Amino acid sequence: MLEKLALPFLHMMDAEKAHTLTMTGLKSGLVTRKAKENDPSLALSLFGRVFPNPIGLAAGFDKNAESMDAMLGYGFGFVEVGTVTPQSQIGNPKPRVFRDKSSRNVINRMGFPNEGADVFEQNYQAFREHGKNKTGIVGINVGKNKDQEDALADYVALVHRFGKQADYLTVNISSPNTPGLRDLQDPAELLPFLRQLVIVRNARCNTPLLVKLAPDLSDDECKSIADCVMETGVDGLILTNTTLERPEFLPESFRNEAGGLSGVVLQDKSLDVIRQFYKHTDGELPIIGAGGVDNAESAYAKIKAGASLIQLYSALVYQGPNLPNKINKGLVKLLKADGRENIGEAIGQE
Repeated sequence: MLEKLALPFLHMMDAEKAHTLTMTGLKSGLVTRKAKENDPSLALSLFGRVFPNPIGLAAGFDKNAESMDAMLGYGFGFVEVGTVTPQSQIGNPKPRVFRDKSSRNVINRMGFPNEGADVFEQNYQAFREHGKNKTGIVGINVGKNKDQEDALADYVALVHRFGKQADYLTVNISSPNTPGLRDLQDPAELLPFLRQLVIVRNARCNTPLLVKLAPDLSDDECKSIADCVMETGVDGLILTNTTLERPEFLPESFRNEAGGLSGVVLQDKSLDVIRQFYKHTDGELPIIGAGGVDNAESAYAKIKAGASLIQLYSALVYQGPNLPNKINKGLVKLLKADGRENIGEAIGQE
């Protein structure tokens, strides 16, 4: 109830200031609770782990690994923290986050602001040692520093550093807010890049290695990238990051802001990319579906399109932290209506 009452107040504030205030409350521990048991029909075994439910918190919400305990207590089946870079960086100039309440979308041009790997690791280890939900599933999203010309060096360092700590690692090469980062999605660049990271991962640990891709890919690009990732031996995909597209129906002042667009507007675009990759990989490469998920129906649609798990972030801005529990309850009803006993039975069954 307290969280619901806080939303109107937070929406009166600058978007980034509201998020900073939210993070202060979450990391204080005052709202942290032990995660409740989930309906057994929502449990899914993937990457050698049992996810209690398929709804996860996307990277970007918690860049410095400060709120995992609280968010797991709010009903997320897993959380992904980061993007962390080797060195701390302030990101792009402010203001850099913009809301459009009328369409329930967000534009950000953050640029990977974070306190760096040392602070991140301290926070992460404190959670694993003392958190109420310390056994919860946490993925770590890694990226490169803006001024690093040798992108591979930063990713190698982070895969090596966090490989034994994370439940899974995500290689973020799809943010539109770090110059040149999306160039790594070109198969000519991507193949040797991922091969090297897999070699580093294999030498260090057996932690699942995932790649997060952009939604702004043509069908041909999806096919080429799918062939590439299957060849490299990565363990999964996160589809998708934010989009550079600007639909005309968005208010002009909002759509003219630079950065990545997320929210409801991304539902269909990310859904199509999930379908493409599920088809091109013959359903053999697990997919975490993200982009525009704001209710049980949109989550279920992504699962039926080929996603094994789901992530959300922007919808929290408009609906608050009780959203994962609401979605999970809805998923149980949708499964029963379809005569399915477990969420895994719905994957790719459009």
